[in-house]
Amino acid sequence: MTWRERLIDVRPLRASQPFRDLWIGSSLASIGQQIAGVAVLLQVWDLTHSPLWTGAIGLATAVPLLVLGLVGGSLADAVDRRTLVRTTTAGQVLAAVGLVAQAAAGNRSVLLLLALVAVQSGCAALGAPAWRTFPVRLLPAEQVAAGLALQNVAFQASMLVGPALAGIVLAQWHYPAAYAIQALAGVASLIAVVRLPPMAALRTDSDRQPGYGARQRRGPARGGWRIILQRPALWGSFAADLAATVLAMPIAIFPLINEIRFEGNPRTLGFFLSAIAIGGLGAGLLSGTVTRLHRSGLVQLVAATVWGLALAGFGLAGPLWLALCCLAIAGAADTVAVVTRGALVQFETPDHYRGRVSSVEHVIGIAGPEVGNFRGGLLASLTSAPMALVAGGLAAALTVVTVGMINRPLRDYRAPSEHEDSPPPEAAAPPSEPAPERPPPCRAKR
Repeated sequence: MTWRERLIDVRPLRASQPFRDLWIGSSLASIGQQIAGVAVLLQVWDLTHSPLWTGAIGLATAVPLLVLGLVGGSLADAVDRRTLVRTTTAGQVLAAVGLVAQAAAGNRSVLLLLALVAVQSGCAALGAPAWRTFPVRLLPAEQVAAGLALQNVAFQASMLVGPALAGIVLAQWHYPAAYAIQALAGVASLIAVVRLPPMAALRTDSDRQPGYGARQRRGPARGGWRIILQRPALWGSFAADLAATVLAMPIAIFPLINEIRFEGNPRTLGFFLSAIAIGGLGAGLLSGTVTRLHRSGLVQLVAATVWGLALAGFGLAGPLWLALCCLAIAGAADTVAVVTRGALVQFETPDHYRGRVSSVEHVIGIAGPEVGNFRGGLLASLTSAPMALVAGGLAAALTVVTVGMINRPLRDYRAPSEHEDSPPPEAAAPPSEPAPERPPPCRAKR
């Protein structure tokens, strides 16, 4: 493998104009969301000066995501996914316009502000499962993992750039400008979605059950969870992700470990968060090394194990430089796990179930870290911050290793390679004809 192949794989940006447009639009939208997130946090604080209300922002965001995420998955398998994402993206833009209006009018109601945040979150939840299915439909099979890596790099970059831009914008032009940037970025994302080809769920005659034809034509069959449980690679991938986040999520413990070891310096607390993002961004920029590896199940298991061990190391680290190195390693491992899991889930799931399975992945991605932070804070309050970090990291690593040992299909899973036959990107298919069903990935024999 040459040094260029080790860097981030940008072939998806050249291979598919719809994917390139989608990536640019979603990258701008992600930066806009980061800017608006900081603005909401500061506006709620200005209105209430209460940590309870700033905490309620998370509630206003998480509840619609959890409630509507699975609904979005069912919709993604029942209607044209492009149409669904068009509608939900437009809803997010309208909510952003509402944020601009309330800020410009000098709103003093925190409930109105949180209601608009909840509307945005609900629209995102309804569209997210369909959005997750786009790369596998727009890219050749061997480039899907690279496309997911590009999306992850854009997200990590927005986490670094967005808050810094928010500080500048809020200092110079205040809340209306911050929300207006989010609205304009949302419009750019909407334009990219509008230009996508039709994206209805693909079906074959074998998908129809005898005596079920009329009902099947009206909507997708139930069974997203059944597909997950029936396919060891899927449930094993989700189990490894849950183990990593629920047992080892460290963010809730950051303030306490900072107080114990680094005198509560707020800069140090910021360094903790930045170290994770920098590690993730670095892994993304070198993702060509990972996306060209076809043992994606094994790669996810190794990355999730490294995540747990790195966080255990953070719990034991004394010098600041060592603590930050451990967090950077954890961030890099998390990015590798996210990219490989995302590709595995899309390849292993039949297209007409991808919406529902993607919604499960979306909900797990939200609920797992939140539960993990609660677990970490509770354990730290009962024992100590170092104990909570070390115990959680080691427990996560051990659980992931156990999942790999008992789940051979996940351990041996191989993603499609460029040497296998794969259909051209959906963008190349005539709009009047559905794209052909992608052949199933090559699996190792059990």
